[in-house]
Amino acid sequence: MLNNLSHILLANVTLILAIVLPIVALALGAFVGIIVFRIIKNKKDESIKTDANKILQEAIADAKRLRKEAALEAKEEILKDRTEFEKEMKDRQVEVRRSEQRITQREEVLDKKEETLDKKIEAIDKSREDLKTKEKEIEELKQKGERELEGIILRIEKVAQMTKEEAKAKLIQEIEEQAKKDAVKIVREIEAAAKEDADRKAKDIISLAIQKCAVDHSSDITTSVVALPSDEMKGRIIGREGRNIRALESATGVDLIIDDTPEAVVISGFDPVRREVARLSLEKLLSDGRIHPGRIEEIVEKTRRDLDAHIKETGEAAIYEAGVFNLHSDIVRLLGRLKYRTSYGQNVLKHSLEVSHLAGLIAAEIGADVALAKRAGLLHDIGKAVDHEVEGTHISIGADLAKKYKENPAVIHCIAAHHGDIEAQSVEAVLIMIADSISGARPGARRETLENYVKRLEKLESIANAFDGVDKSFAIQAGREIRILVKPDAVDDAKAIFMAKDIAKKIEEEMDYPGQIKVNVIRETRSIEYAK
Repeated sequence: MLNNLSHILLANVTLILAIVLPIVALALGAFVGIIVFRIIKNKKDESIKTDANKILQEAIADAKRLRKEAALEAKEEILKDRTEFEKEMKDRQVEVRRSEQRITQREEVLDKKEETLDKKIEAIDKSREDLKTKEKEIEELKQKGERELEGIILRIEKVAQMTKEEAKAKLIQEIEEQAKKDAVKIVREIEAAAKEDADRKAKDIISLAIQKCAVDHSSDITTSVVALPSDEMKGRIIGREGRNIRALESATGVDLIIDDTPEAVVISGFDPVRREVARLSLEKLLSDGRIHPGRIEEIVEKTRRDLDAHIKETGEAAIYEAGVFNLHSDIVRLLGRLKYRTSYGQNVLKHSLEVSHLAGLIAAEIGADVALAKRAGLLHDIGKAVDHEVEGTHISIGADLAKKYKENPAVIHCIAAHHGDIEAQSVEAVLIMIADSISGARPGARRETLENYVKRLEKLESIANAFDGVDKSFAIQAGREIRILVKPDAVDDAKAIFMAKDIAKKIEEEMDYPGQIKVNVIRETRSIEYAK
């Protein structure tokens, strides 16, 4: 539309220019003619006047001709633009008619949809009204049923002479008691059947293994005592201003305790190897008689080299005794170091040999891998050789050492699982756990201080006394059994069985102890009458 208007405007401008230009040309011609005329008049030359008139006439004719041509061009342009405008308007009218038709069709479709939607809304409103009517009927039926149920419950309570809550509680109690009795019966049957077979086989195998195993054991502590030929040697060991004792303690990394104990020096140190180096060095210095800082450093260094060689020989003797070969040389040295390591007073190297023998014997009896069991038994506590130098438990340290020296993955698993930190995935891993428990729990294998012993007994009794229905509890057999007396009116036979299991589980969770602890729950009822 704007395009057409611009064409029309251009045509009008062209027409105006066609009219104006001739007039301008005419004016210019007149102006020129006047000038020429004046020239002619001034010169009084008739020929020039004639020429001027002629020029004026030609200019007027040219102006008229230009005006006609401009008018014709303007008319043609206007006609052309009008034709194009009319054509465009016709096309626009056709498009408008088509748009109107589409709009009309859409309106018809929307009208139909609106009609359908109105019908659906009416149906929904009707359904909603029907639903409300049904809900009202259901509510009336529900209220009627509740009233009837209340009447029935009242009649039942009147006949039974107890309320609904009392009847429910009694029913639940009877069901619980019956379930407990059935559970106890099933548990007893299962335990009896399992124990009858398992205990017999386990006792036969373990007793046979223990009979065949005869490993010596020794008890060491964190101190060593060196005997002196006389108390005069104490002064020589201390030296002038204490330089000798300081040199010895600095070279060995232990503490020397020189007190009023007659003819004895106590060496104290957590590292058993350092303590042994100090003991041997001091004995050599006493026999040599030359005690001064230079000599002390020389003797300590020589003793350390000798002890390293002895540790290697001890490790080689241990693997030869256990019948386990193809071990890395560093593992052999670590085994030798276990000779100077104790656990609850039990020598760890002797304990490892004992576990190796026991595991191998039991594996032979049940048809497991004997070589694997003996190898894992010998290495199960290898982490204790360096547990005072490396962060972590001896289990994780031992498993890492075995991985470092490319041990069999089955052996690594046995080491990692021998205290139950991870679940045992092989028979041999279970055998190592059993052999370790037997070696640590057998009489005389381990010892503990009186203070720890008393605390363990007190902890056992306090755990048992914390349960409801317990009358008294006694830790007996050096803490290997806890005997619990319960109130017969508060604990029945079924509860007594479950109480024993709960107490045993709590002891396992809260206490650390060697071997196993027997939980014995006793319930008895005494009826006493007097004949008069």
